[in-house]
This record gives sequence, structure tokens and C-alpha cells, in this order.
Amino acid sequence: MSELDELFEKNRAWAAQTEAREPGFFAKLAAQQAPQYLWIGCADSRVPANEIVGLLPGELFVHRNVANLVVHTDFNCLAVIQYAVDVLRVRHIIVCGHYGCGGVQAALIDHDLGLIDNWLRHIRDVAAKYDDQLQAIASEAERVDRLCEMNVAEQVGHVCRTTMVRKAWRQGQRLTVHGWIYRIQDGLLRDLKISASGPQQRRP
Repeated sequence: MSELDELFEKNRAWAAQTEAREPGFFAKLAAQQAPQYLWIGCADSRVPANEIVGLLPGELFVHRNVANLVVHTDFNCLAVIQYAVDVLRVRHIIVCGHYGCGGVQAALIDHDLGLIDNWLRHIRDVAAKYDDQLQAIASEAERVDRLCEMNVAEQVGHVCRTTMVRKAWRQGQRLTVHGWIYRIQDGLLRDLKISASGPQQRRP
């Protein structure tokens, strides 16, 4: 059995177990999706969005990229936000980073990494903005983790300034943007307490 055949085998086992646990699950899932949450997270394979919040397929709308960035020229991310807000009418948008993020760590390294340097530039801009605070941290690992938190805060601000979210708030739509961070070492989430439910609230 090849590695890919093994994945198909695991898929069949998962589908059978899911249907046995909740008969009619897939038929119901195929009929509609009505998630209340949009998760914007890192593409890191160790951060499986649905699993770490204990939600089933259909309960969490997910967008992932390297270092959980929300960039005003990234139409992939913006299209996901628009669909989530305008069509699915989610109540919560969660920007979730994680400690020890490789993308954040790479952004702090002054080396030529190739194409990804263009993407990491957004994190390097965050690092430059808070350079004094970061340089005051002696430990490199702690400096990376602090930048992970700062990056989440910055992306929350970016979400709040998208035209889709601003429009939703102007129209009185109930929508809150949150900033969370995940620690792989213990599997726990931490709320960074930077939520915003309207344009009048203070954001990064």
C-alpha cells in the first residue's frame, strides 16, 4: 500500500466511524453549512483548526496561510472574509496564531529565503513597528513568541479595516473579531483580549 492509498483507507475508516456515531451526518452536512465562526489561522500542519476547538465539519469556516496574515492585496483571504460575512453571516471572526510560528521566526532572520520573503515582509513590518519592545527581550524564543502575539493583534486590526467588516458593522450586523493564540506544547488556546464588535472599539 502506497502512502496515498493509506490516506484513502484512513478516509474510509473516518467516514464509517462518523456515520456510525451519528447516522445521517453526511447527508445533513451536504444540505447546508451554517458555521458561526470564521477561523483565520496559520497553515502549520500542527494547528488543525476544527480539532483544537472541538468542532465538527460544517461548524467552522476556515482560511489558512503562512503566519495567519490578512493582507489587503490577498484576494483569496478577502474573498473568504466576504463569503463568511455576507453569505454565511458568521458571528465571529477569529484570527489565531501560534507560539513558535516558523513564518514569524523566519521573518526575524536576515537571510534570503526566496519567494516567501515577499510574504514575510508583512511580518517584518510588524517587527519594525515594535522593534524597541522586541529588542528589550533577551531570549530569541521569547522574542519570536512575542512577535507571534503582536502579529495576531496586527491582523485583527487588518480584518476590522476590511471593507466587508466595516460594511457589516455599518449595517448593524452582529459580528465580533477576536485575536487568539495557540500553544502547540500543551494544546491550549489563549485569548489575547483584543476583540472588536464595532468600528468604535479600540483596535491594534
